[in-house]
Amino acid sequence: MNPTELAYRRTAVEGASGFGLLIALYDTLVGNLRRAIDAQRGNDIQKRCHELNHALLVIGYLEDWIDRESGGELAHKLVTFYSNLRAKLIEAQAKNSAEMLEKEMAVILAIRGTWQDLELRASSALVVQAASQAQSYPGFAMSQDAQNASSWSA
Repeated sequence: MNPTELAYRRTAVEGASGFGLLIALYDTLVGNLRRAIDAQRGNDIQKRCHELNHALLVIGYLEDWIDRESGGELAHKLVTFYSNLRAKLIEAQAKNSAEMLEKEMAVILAIRGTWQDLELRASSALVVQAASQAQSYPGFAMSQDAQNASSWSA
């Protein structure tokens, strides 16, 4: 990761929500796998091992984040997913298979998309809730410009 990318990530993480941090970890995981795939194809075994080791570390962080006691079915499914993902990455490394890594990266990207959708829904719900709460305060009056901006759509 170059210094510019690292600075961007630090800035993004500092103000991130829980979903934002989760998505950032998924982005890191995808980046590790992408670089491991390139290293595998370039026959750079040391680089592949370095990237996959970091990917395994990120999976560990993701697992540690799961609330296994009160997380219910989702927590159980995530624990299973991360465990299977770890096993598949180790298998791909043992088999020197860039294709296996690509398959896992596609799954990770799909799940990342789901987390991103949930983040958007959660932030939209918060905006609606904040607006309705603000309107309930005595003396609150939305300016005509603000009303026009809030009803604008593309």
